[in-house]
Amino acid sequence: QVQLVESGGGSVQAGGSLRLSCVASGYTYSSNCMGWFRQAPGKEREGVAAIYTGGSSTYYADSVKGRFTISQDNAKNTVYLQMNSLKPEDTAMYYCAATAGSLKPPCALVTSDYNYWGQGTQVTVSS
Repeated sequence: QVQLVESGGGSVQAGGSLRLSCVASGYTYSSNCMGWFRQAPGKEREGVAAIYTGGSSTYYADSVKGRFTISQDNAKNTVYLQMNSLKPEDTAMYYCAATAGSLKPPCALVTSDYNYWGQGTQVTVSS
């Protein structure tokens, strides 16, 4: 059974930083896509960043390019999201997600492409 567990959320002031972690268990960690998505109250879930686990190619939403960095530690089955220069509009529940089976890049930031989801970690940025 695949399980994704996020951690690292919290409350910060605008301009601050947070690092989110997602530990995957029961998951074959090769040639897949793992991504971070977020959902603010009253809004649809949107893709933030993704990484191809077979080669570490990364993909970002325009709204976070240059501020967020996704990375992986295959030995720890962990994906990270380093978030810098946070803005109030980054406030949301952040979810880790993973695709099933072997894929080829690129990794799309589309919720329907991802089969497994974590429970989410809240990020709140105050102005």
